[in-house]
Amino acid sequence: MKDLILKRFGAQIAALERELHFELPKEIQRVRELGDLRENAEYKAAKDRQGIVNAQIAMLKKRVGEISMINLDRIPHDRAGFGSTVHLRAEKGNTVVYQLVMPEDADAEKGMISTSSPIGRAILNKEEGDEIHVTTPAGPRRFELIKVITIHDEA
Repeated sequence: MKDLILKRFGAQIAALERELHFELPKEIQRVRELGDLRENAEYKAAKDRQGIVNAQIAMLKKRVGEISMINLDRIPHDRAGFGSTVHLRAEKGNTVVYQLVMPEDADAEKGMISTSSPIGRAILNKEEGDEIHVTTPAGPRRFELIKVITIHDEA
């Protein structure tokens, strides 16, 4: 999971760097040739885009560094943690299944919730049989953790 995220970020960084070092300089040169830069909206837009791309590259590189430092051996083997798939029984008796993922991969419709979301934080370090109480934007919710499959079980 960590390797897939790092690979995806690497591809995003490469695409942004290609834009920054090849495409944007060509665009800036093209609009410079049009004349007065003080009144050239295309020039201003290209320069603004350079700043945005630089900021995105810096943010992605910082995130790659943080993710690279994650020690998968420190993720619990017997409790819910990053990468775990959890089966929860909701108050109405229906079962929901979530996988705890990094914020970049969160997609609630696909059952992938961030470890930093309210429900994700409430699930962390819980064991089978534990009750989970969480306050969500939609109001308080209660679940029973009925099954945990950790990242180690799936490997």
